[in-house]
Amino acid sequence: MNSSKISRYCGAALLGALLCSNSFAQPVQNNAVYLQYGLADHSADSWALGVHIPWNHWNYPLGSGLVTGYWDIWGGQLRGDYQGSNRSTWVVGAKPTLRWRADQGQSPWFIEAGIGVSYAVNHLYLTDHKDFSTRYNFASHLGIGYLFGEQRKNEVSLRLEHHSNAGIKSPNPGENFLQIRYARHF
Repeated sequence: MNSSKISRYCGAALLGALLCSNSFAQPVQNNAVYLQYGLADHSADSWALGVHIPWNHWNYPLGSGLVTGYWDIWGGQLRGDYQGSNRSTWVVGAKPTLRWRADQGQSPWFIEAGIGVSYAVNHLYLTDHKDFSTRYNFASHLGIGYLFGEQRKNEVSLRLEHHSNAGIKSPNPGENFLQIRYARHF
């Protein structure tokens, strides 16, 4: 499955869950701060610092689990080799994200998906292998994670995130990052 199809499916899932929901009895969730690192092809990497801002009072029962949502707001860098040196592109972004937890939302395990926008603050993302044509891009992800520790205030997740402009302008090579994230809820 190519990355544009994944982005479309993530977007459709987010929209469908939002439109179909009629449940507003969710307990209040905690905000979180996270640090994330990712790797891509050809020695490209990324890091981000961000926050989760939960959609309190919104949930959707799905199968044996519960879907909740949060805003993922971040800033960070995309880096790669470019003309003999390492070039960093600073990015900021925001992404609505849906998270499903089994056992009516009580399981420490979760899966999630999100699609949002990012903006390259200082210049286009360019590497020896990829030339982005727009500063605005879409960022979509699929992930799996685990909540642990006292009152499950810690979480770790593994994510596959795709950045591209969804064909708005050529070239549109896209970049896929395999990411590890640690978040602390407060």
